[in-house]
Amino acid sequence: MKKIIVLLLTMFLIFNVVGCSKANVPQASNEEILKSSYEEILKKAKGTTVNFYGYGGDEVMNKWFDTYVVNEMKKYDIKVKRVGMNIDEIMNKLLSEKQVKNSKGTVDVIWLNGENFKVAKDNELLFGPFSEKTPNYMKYVDQKAPEITNDFGTSVDNMEAPWGKAQFTIAYNSDTIKSTLNSSDEIMTMVKNNPGKFTYPAPPDFTGSAFVRNIIYDVVGYENIKNIEPDEEKVKEAIKPAIDYLKQLKPYLWQEGKNYPSTSSQLENMYADKEVCAMMTYAPNTLKDKIEKNIIPKSTKIVKFDKGNISNTHFLAIPNNATNKEGAMVVIDFLMSVNAQASKTDSKNWGDSTVLSMDKIPQEKKSEFMETVNIENTLPELPASIIPIIEKIWTQEVLEAQ
Repeated sequence: MKKIIVLLLTMFLIFNVVGCSKANVPQASNEEILKSSYEEILKKAKGTTVNFYGYGGDEVMNKWFDTYVVNEMKKYDIKVKRVGMNIDEIMNKLLSEKQVKNSKGTVDVIWLNGENFKVAKDNELLFGPFSEKTPNYMKYVDQKAPEITNDFGTSVDNMEAPWGKAQFTIAYNSDTIKSTLNSSDEIMTMVKNNPGKFTYPAPPDFTGSAFVRNIIYDVVGYENIKNIEPDEEKVKEAIKPAIDYLKQLKPYLWQEGKNYPSTSSQLENMYADKEVCAMMTYAPNTLKDKIEKNIIPKSTKIVKFDKGNISNTHFLAIPNNATNKEGAMVVIDFLMSVNAQASKTDSKNWGDSTVLSMDKIPQEKKSEFMETVNIENTLPELPASIIPIIEKIWTQEVLEAQ
């Protein structure tokens, strides 16, 4: 009996020593990872868990990710955990973790773009440059395209990898609205003729902020503000005609502009309930599935501004303190694969537009990409440094105005 106990104790000690030695194996440095071949990165990623943080408010996208993506990554022997969280919370989390020296991060992949990317890059929160290490980026993405190399005016420098494209538009019930809506003037006329039936999410909601910017483009002209300095007084002077427009629009909005929906999801629910006659989206491709499922009216049409609709690219990045950078790179590479990109173009899955160059996709695979809503006249986003200034001016001049 004593011999058995001694033997068990010995095995227990050996197990713990081996376990401790594995736990204490130092992680590869950023430099070592970036010097590794993709085959080496793939090998180290096996058997690991990747924590994917990003917007979780789209249930269709969530289902696609939690089924298709999670199951596909099992083929790589990688477990993916999706954590739905607002980008502001994620950024605060990354900034807080940076304050703690030698902190091991809890985020491996982050879904971001625009001003959040600029903040992350400026504060050295991101790992990289890494995108050129991923085979699908090198094989299928047009690496010189402006929407790939720049993110809201900030040079990407391979610090994030493209995942999808978005186009801002207004969707409206054509049974209720019979007039054309191709300009800010026509929207003003429609709203005055239908008081209380139109509104937009309050900035800094991403979609509500885009509506304000698209009105600025239409009233002031993109060409007149694209190179403006991030100076509040100069921005205020430049966009004054558009702010005056929004102030004039305010009394005719839902609840006379005294309140605004806090999110685009809330506005969509109001539209579905016919409380308002229009909604807004950065993903017009998702409308088809929502119409087929009777979530929104079958008479839904989209607004194509004569002067252009805002378009942008959304990206995936890896935090500098991520504990599983190799696994993160493999997940990101898969999300840029032909199969994954084709799958998400289906409005039943998500309806997100592809970032791949159709010229680089094999001919036999092109049919797998669903036909998407095409808004030909698209305009790029303003520099990320300008957007919070516009949102501040809107808050002071429109929201808080009596």
